[in-house]
Amino acid sequence: MPASALSCRRKFLRFFPGGFADETYIDWERSYKWDAHARWMVTLAPATFRGLLRKRQFGQIASQAVAIESRTNLLFSFEKIALRDAVKPPAGARTFAEGLYEFLHGRASEERRFEHWCETVASLPRRQTRVLTWPIATVFGFVAHPDRHVFLKPNVTRVAAREYGFDFEYASRPNWPTYASLLDFAARVTRDQRDLGPRDMIDAQSFIWVQGSDEYEE
Repeated sequence: MPASALSCRRKFLRFFPGGFADETYIDWERSYKWDAHARWMVTLAPATFRGLLRKRQFGQIASQAVAIESRTNLLFSFEKIALRDAVKPPAGARTFAEGLYEFLHGRASEERRFEHWCETVASLPRRQTRVLTWPIATVFGFVAHPDRHVFLKPNVTRVAAREYGFDFEYASRPNWPTYASLLDFAARVTRDQRDLGPRDMIDAQSFIWVQGSDEYEE
């Protein structure tokens, strides 16, 4: 493991000596993200999601998705407001619901699904603040499928990648190459830190967060 990655590992362990099983880590970083996933699986599991779409319950899908996210601190307040406003009109709710289902459960390639999802988010109604941000584009995949999707906070992730020695291919507008690079970064962290017991992308994202966030300055 490169020296830069070892340095990041040491930082993580200074805060959480028990690795990804550390009680403080679970309390501070993992539990609320996993709880959001658990709520998602109760209200918007694939079969339930499909059933709501068939009944054209687009507003219900959108309101449930937004409500689940709202109980986390993943999005900034201005992003929460922009998202809520974007899915409030019936047309916005339908665009959101249909686009989100295709992103999460569609049959196209992962690349195409992500690109189409970004196009969908960009097309949502906008009042003042833009809706297409990296956190909004990645939060629902992360909550619904933490086994394969990861959440992106741009500034924190860029700092973490630099500290880790990972060449993160970043562009400010959500796009597939950047997201693919993020998935590679998360996979690298998972491989490098496998003896600490990472379970999913929640643990990979939390490790990245510890490296780049002001909350964990030493």
